[in-house]
Amino acid sequence: MSIYEKILNNNYRKSFAVLIDPDKYDVKGLNLLISSASECSVDFILVGGSLLTYDHLDDTLKTIKGQTDIPVILFPGSILQINEKADALLLLSLISGRNPDLLIGKHVIAAPYLKNSSLEILPTGYMLIESGPITTAQYISNTIPIPRLKDDIAICTAMAGEMLGLRLIYMDAGSGAEWTVSPSMIKKVKENISIPLIVGGGIRTPEQAMVSCKAGADMIVVGNAIEKDYSCLKEIAHAIHSS
Repeated sequence: MSIYEKILNNNYRKSFAVLIDPDKYDVKGLNLLISSASECSVDFILVGGSLLTYDHLDDTLKTIKGQTDIPVILFPGSILQINEKADALLLLSLISGRNPDLLIGKHVIAAPYLKNSSLEILPTGYMLIESGPITTAQYISNTIPIPRLKDDIAICTAMAGEMLGLRLIYMDAGSGAEWTVSPSMIKKVKENISIPLIVGGGIRTPEQAMVSCKAGADMIVVGNAIEKDYSCLKEIAHAIHSS
């Protein structure tokens, strides 16, 4: 079964993805996180970040793949974050912004390599959502996020992404977000698209994860919260899988 088919089906339950930023983990911490993720039946591991300061991507992927069968999906912040040790790659088109490099420019550069790689390519409409102070993703992408209370803009953006042939929509409040994507926006976007909806950014508690699931998210992504406390993984996983 392909990664996309697993996202579509996943035993008809919501999916939980852990986001690992290679810059933020040492070997011991990464081993503990992978062990915890396996115990909690995490569905997917996303690997990537806005920056790649220490170039730990290859070692991070080796460690993950050596310890678990959980599918590993690249969540690349740049074309430097492409590596065939992963199973798949979110080919992100930043449809919420108007930066041509992140809509199509970088994709053109990466296309020949991706075409010849073993990675499963997952065309994804990436939407940054206003979440308080400027996040790293907003700063690096040089784009303005969709205003938090403008559900209509989010709906039309997601619909356009699906009509363009993108196979996933990812609404992201950004790493370290003060606010999560609002339940209202999640609900209205999900009602207007027929492809899987991924939601991440600012989700720190089981309650926040459950609210996002009930609003319509098909996959919840959690990163920052688990960097500080692996113990919350079990509670968040339970909240998502029981939604």
